[in-house]
This record gives sequence, C-alpha cells and structure tokens, in this order.
Amino acid sequence: MLDQCLGGSNMNQSVHLAYGREGRTFDMPAHAELTLLRKSVAAMRGDPQSRVLAALASPVDAAPIRKEARGARTACIVICDVTRPVPNGLLLRPIIDELVAGGVPLTGICILVATGLHRPNEGAELAELIGDPWVTAHVQIENHDARRDEDHTDLGQTEARKTPIILDRRLVEADVRIVTGLVEPHFMAGYSGGRKVIAPGVAHHTTIRTFHSARFMEHPAARTCNLAGNPLHEEQLAIVAALGRALAVNVVLSDERDLVHVNYGEVVASHAASVEVAAGLSEVSVPRRFSTVVTSAAGYPLDRTYYQTVKGMVTPLDILEPGGTLIIAADCGEGLGSPDYRAAQEQLLALGQDAFVSGLEAKALADVDEWQTEMQVKSTRRADVALYSEALGDDHSLTGVRRIDDVCDAVAQSIGRTGDNAVAVIPEGPYVVPFCRQT
Repeated sequence: MLDQCLGGSNMNQSVHLAYGREGRTFDMPAHAELTLLRKSVAAMRGDPQSRVLAALASPVDAAPIRKEARGARTACIVICDVTRPVPNGLLLRPIIDELVAGGVPLTGICILVATGLHRPNEGAELAELIGDPWVTAHVQIENHDARRDEDHTDLGQTEARKTPIILDRRLVEADVRIVTGLVEPHFMAGYSGGRKVIAPGVAHHTTIRTFHSARFMEHPAARTCNLAGNPLHEEQLAIVAALGRALAVNVVLSDERDLVHVNYGEVVASHAASVEVAAGLSEVSVPRRFSTVVTSAAGYPLDRTYYQTVKGMVTPLDILEPGGTLIIAADCGEGLGSPDYRAAQEQLLALGQDAFVSGLEAKALADVDEWQTEMQVKSTRRADVALYSEALGDDHSLTGVRRIDDVCDAVAQSIGRTGDNAVAVIPEGPYVVPFCRQT
C-alpha cells in the first residue's frame, strides 16, 4: 500500500517506525515529500482461535491431523525461534489436542525449537515463545543444536547441488512431523516459513553452511520474494522430499502482528498457499526510485540484534537510486550478534568489501553467520547506509555503516545532497517489499 504526503514549509511531519517493542516516532523535515509504503490492509473474519481451528479442519493436500496421527506413537512439532513472531499461543494447543485425539500420548510429543545456528531459547524467553503455560507444563520442549553431531541423522545429499541432508533426528525419527511457520518476505530464500523451518531451522551446521555459501548467496535468483529458480528454495524443497512426509501450519500476519491468514496441510502445499497470500500483502509496486529511503528492522523481535537488522537494509534496494541514502532504525538491544558474526564483521572492515566477497567465493562451506555480512555488502555497494540505534554503543564501529543520532537531520542532509525532496518511508522494514515498476 502506497500513501503520499507532500511536505511544505509550514508543515510538521513525523513517521512511526517499528523499533523495539513499542515503536518510535521520528520527526521528518518539513520540506520532505513522504511516500509511506505499508502492507495492504487485509480483513480478518472471525476470532483468531476460531480461524486456527477452521484451518486444521480444512487441510491442504493432507488429512486432518488426528487421521495423520492414527497408529503413531511419537510426534515432533518444530517451531521458529524468538526471531519470528509466530503466534504459538494460538497454534500449539490445538495441534497437540489433535495429535492426542489421533492416539499420540503427550509423552510422545516433542516441541523442537528451530534455532538454525542461532542461540537457544530458554527460561522466560522460552515461555514467551511458547505462549501457553499449559503447553510448557505438559509437553517436552527442546532446542535444536546444529553443532551437536549426535543429534542428527544423515539422509545423503541433494541431487542437483550435492547439499548434505543432515537433519535433527528428533524430527527425522518422529512418526508425525509438523512445522509451524510465519510466511513473510525473506531476503535470501524468497519467503520464510514452511520448508525453511526444516532447513536451515533444524539442519546440521554443514547443511546450513553449504547453502549459505557464496555459490548460493551470490546467485541472482536468491533474493527477496522470489522462489523461481532460487537455489536456496530449490534445495529446501529437495531436503523436504528426502525427509519424507511432513505437515505444516503456516501463518501470515499484519503489520500489527494480527493473524491475517492461517492454513494447515502438507508442508510444501501449505507454504505455497500462504506465499500467495503474503505476496498480495507485502509486495508493493512503486512507480519510481528514491534517493532517500527510511526504513526499520521490523521492531521486536527481529531488531534485537544488528545481525537481523541487515535484512531491513537489503529489502528496499529495488527502489533505492544507486548512490542514494538508506536510513535504518533498529533497537539492537542484544548487541551486534554472535561471536561468529562479530568475526565476520571484523574481517569485512579489515579486508574491504571486494576482497571480503572474493574470499567467500573460494569456500565450499560458509563460516557461521558470515552470510549476513555478505548480504550487507549488497546494500553498502549500492548506497550510503546510515544506522540509528541507541543500544549498540562501541559495537557501532563494527557495523560497517554510518552512525547517526538524528533521523530527521540525516534525511535533510540526504535531500540537500541529492536535490530530491522525495523520501520513501517503510515503517515495517523487511516485512514490506517495494519494487520499482515504472510504466
């Protein structure tokens, strides 16, 4: 959705960006001509819990869960980690109830947190992630650890690109496999959710590091909102096929995190149906490019680290004029990210952009988390990237982008440098994907 607000010398303007838990309002220069890019408004019929139950009763290319579970003694429910605002409090209890109705005992059900190569989710954070005290009290919950070899089963390799298929054995060995996911634009894999919850979600580090290597990441089809010919997506589908029967509950959320869409079914079919909905909400056509773009890292929980903030730097590149200014606001309350990511950022600063990327192309396996640094280069090669973050402190020096303390002043400087008053504002960051489609 595109809204235009034409500035004038007597007008006070402000924009509210997703920032931390509550968001943040930033003043804009009075002479700026603002174009706000938001998700399309989607009507939601019925209360969210009723919609979840209706989805479970209307599967896509699958039987109802209780029928899928007949004769089963074990089930694994894979959920996203804290970087994704999946409404688990709505989803998990109905899924568990269906499994139990199909004959799976509570003691045979495991909830597995798909951490990929992120840190584990524990304590109060885990309770918030699950969102339902009953589930926390009655069902076994475990974190995936991509570095623990003994937790994984080797299923061979993909035919096309020889990616090792090594997955968490708790999912592989379960009689019933269910993943829950948020389908939203993803800056490498096209869209998140579905198959992505399996790989990289609960894959071994060699699997993750293979399809995050430069031969995948530098592929022109490995980009936001694109599945056609996307090598990451194709490998994820091949991995799911090697795993065997898997089910999914996928959701699409509004920019207020309200439930817009939910479906249940076979993992690939469910994901495809949800992508169709997400694309209609998130992809925005814009008739021009802008020399100044203001965006966010989508607020909590995505903007807890600078590592995740990079997503907001890549998503709007199609509407950013080469040599323009990209201004991004992110809380980064947990700092830069993992030690591995810190090392990648240090290497970027030591080598420079071109040498850093050239070094990646010689590797069969990416170093852990360096792919996010690689994606950042896509932004900094195109534009002047400026970051507003109050929590990074001294770590700001490792971001490799310009630090700003005043968003309004940064916008004014960009306008002054380019002579173009037009400013694109994307309040929800990487969850809204603008494309320049000139007529």
